[in-house]
Amino acid sequence: MNQRNFFAELKRRNVYKVAVAYAIVGWLLIQIELTPEGIKRTEDVHLPSGSSSKNRTWIYVAVIGAAISVGLFFIGRYTAPRTSAAEREHPPAVAGPLPQKSIAVLPLLNESGDPKDEYFSDGLSEELIAALAQIRELKVIGRSSSFRFKERKEEPKTIGEKLGVATLLEGTVRKQGDRVRIVAELINAADGIELWTRTFDRELKDIFAVQQEIAAAVASSLKATLLGADQRSAANPKTAEAHNAYLQGHYYFQRRNLEDYRKAVGHYDEAIRLDPEYALAYAERSEAWTLIGDLTGEGKTAWPKARTDAEKAVAIAPALAEAHAALGWVRFFTEWRFAEGLSELKRAKELAPANPTANDLLARVIVYLGRLDEAEKQGRQAVELDPLASAPQNNLARILWYQGKLDEADAAARKTAELQPNSASSRRWQVLVAIQRGDKETALREAQLEPDESYRRFELAVAQFARGDRTAADAALADLIANDRGLDYQIAQVYAVRGEKEKAFEWLQIAMDNHDTGMLGLLVDPLLTSLRDDPRYKNLLAKMAFPATS
Repeated sequence: MNQRNFFAELKRRNVYKVAVAYAIVGWLLIQIELTPEGIKRTEDVHLPSGSSSKNRTWIYVAVIGAAISVGLFFIGRYTAPRTSAAEREHPPAVAGPLPQKSIAVLPLLNESGDPKDEYFSDGLSEELIAALAQIRELKVIGRSSSFRFKERKEEPKTIGEKLGVATLLEGTVRKQGDRVRIVAELINAADGIELWTRTFDRELKDIFAVQQEIAAAVASSLKATLLGADQRSAANPKTAEAHNAYLQGHYYFQRRNLEDYRKAVGHYDEAIRLDPEYALAYAERSEAWTLIGDLTGEGKTAWPKARTDAEKAVAIAPALAEAHAALGWVRFFTEWRFAEGLSELKRAKELAPANPTANDLLARVIVYLGRLDEAEKQGRQAVELDPLASAPQNNLARILWYQGKLDEADAAARKTAELQPNSASSRRWQVLVAIQRGDKETALREAQLEPDESYRRFELAVAQFARGDRTAADAALADLIANDRGLDYQIAQVYAVRGEKEKAFEWLQIAMDNHDTGMLGLLVDPLLTSLRDDPRYKNLLAKMAFPATS
């Protein structure tokens, strides 16, 4: 502790004044005694031999004790961490010192004068994130977390603490006709001081060169090495019109709902029509088809399209991380070719170590193979790269629940619901954690808060059964079956929890026949524990053909 700062702080907190007051009180206590005739000076009181010394001893003890207490109180006040009310309510996302080689790209402001150009400024922001993710030593925060500060005015230090980064990249975009002006600023998050600012006036066709210039300037400032510039440039579109169509598709894709996924596909179609070799458009269209197939139950028609697009993206740009991530997700999630899918996802991470999508998808699949410790490590890394995104938090909650780490699972699950309260299945892990804890009323309350109707029926069915309300549990299960929308596996889970093995296996077979992606959890799902000694369970595992775990 700095001695000068310590005494300055004592003065600021009026400790000197308090100490003087206690000294005066202590002196008075020594000088006087309380007698039947009232208060007298100690020297005027005549007591039996030995009494005066004993009384004075107790007074000294009291005074010294009071002084020690006061000293400990103020030392504790001074040395304890200072936590404001705001910090207690919203603690920083990342504790400890921030890595110096770390950055968040805040959404570039659209200064084109037309709100319809928002997709363009947002798209450039995300492409800068992707370009910076090529820097191997650099921690780059993902889009979901960075974009939470789009409409909010917060101090750089606050943003840096919430995102766990030492630097911020922000700026403006002005698009007019076939020209664009980008003003970029690199800011030290701790004090808000601008490290540098650059202005780029270019034709739209040169936009990718500008992105690489900005990434190189950041790398130089942070003394990091920019990798993969040539790799990404090979995936760039040949025309500004194709890029514009891709950015519009990407804008809708990030809105994360079925209707907008379909809109995104339409724009990706246009981008690919304008440039049939546009690898990134193929990769994202593949992801969109994968999600459309899963959300609608139309996997038999959507997933082959996803596979074709992902394979095309890798063929065009074999060094593009997004292409390998898309192919890995198709292989693992839709085709159940687990070893190949895992290999592709790991390749994506090798190509872009800080790419949030590659890290998140890798974390999602490892757990299915029973590698729980590895899955937790990867899950936490995905959260660190995108701390305010709901999907990595939700995945981490799932992994922790599989491991039986109930307190941590509950915390991650509640963070998920806080970040994205309207997302499907945002209450599932709170419900299952509460049931395992024996907190039946909390389980029911969380199930009732589930925003998605299908998952709400599932959660109510298990929560009501845990409460012992058989009538309500039967009704919820019947409702789930009557309105089954691709939740065959969840119906099997309910029957397993109820101890109805025959029904559980019947629905697991239905899930297998329908290629229900819930079956990916068969190896590690705690809700199926009662089925594991049954030969039928082992037969299903053999059909899934998970790779042997080491």
